[in-house]
Amino acid sequence: MRLSKRMTYAVSAFAFALSLNAAGITSASAEEPLKIKIASEGAYPPFNFITSDGKLTGFDVEIGLALCEELKADCEMVTQEWDGAIPSLQAGKIDAYIASMSITEERKKQVDFSGKYYNTPPGIVVPKDSPITGMTKEDLAGKTIGVQVSTTHANYSEKTFTDSEIKAYPTAEEYRLDLVNGRLDAVNDDSVTLSQWLETPEGACCKMLGTFPPVIEIHGPGAGVAVKKGNTELADKLSAAIKAIRANGKYKEINDKYFAFDAYGAEN
Repeated sequence: MRLSKRMTYAVSAFAFALSLNAAGITSASAEEPLKIKIASEGAYPPFNFITSDGKLTGFDVEIGLALCEELKADCEMVTQEWDGAIPSLQAGKIDAYIASMSITEERKKQVDFSGKYYNTPPGIVVPKDSPITGMTKEDLAGKTIGVQVSTTHANYSEKTFTDSEIKAYPTAEEYRLDLVNGRLDAVNDDSVTLSQWLETPEGACCKMLGTFPPVIEIHGPGAGVAVKKGNTELADKLSAAIKAIRANGKYKEINDKYFAFDAYGAEN
């Protein structure tokens, strides 16, 4: 039986496709790279901040870009205020948020997370001339403690220091200003960001009272990359990329630019 030219072409095309599959080349190889709109806050140094020339950078940001490189993804990095992060993920305005957001059970009801990419202890800072010497509920009774709103540190302070006034601020910069100006007795936040602030001229007013182990039920296992609820595929890819950059040395390269210790914490 003779085949028409059209049928001959169709058979040839099918045979060509089979030969590509046999060579391990599928139609997926021609797909565009994964596109991710990834955001960070830009107001929480050294994890994320804006440089004097307007560039978004910091540990969170560099880790985010390294994950994009590992995934060979086409990423757009933008700023997103902390308060609007989860609503923006839910609305699909951004695909991922990397800004020191702790993985907690409460947040997991609203968004999904990658595995952790760092875990550092909380700390408390007070003015250098403060009479406060301890970090217990009794030590801080009657005092006003500053925190950043909607953070694990705010939750910890509200649940622990029940005899204190807890004052929440939109950004860390704002509570620091009030501490400098004598409107707060203490602040509670990540010990790393507090320590680095204390080394600046603005932080010369104050001292680290101490650090304490994270409470897993409040602080969670560490900070992860948040994605829209249900986007487990992206969360899994980011988790795999975190493990990959830990293994290939890229994580250490970034880590050592910002810290003299491994910010990842214990392997878990």
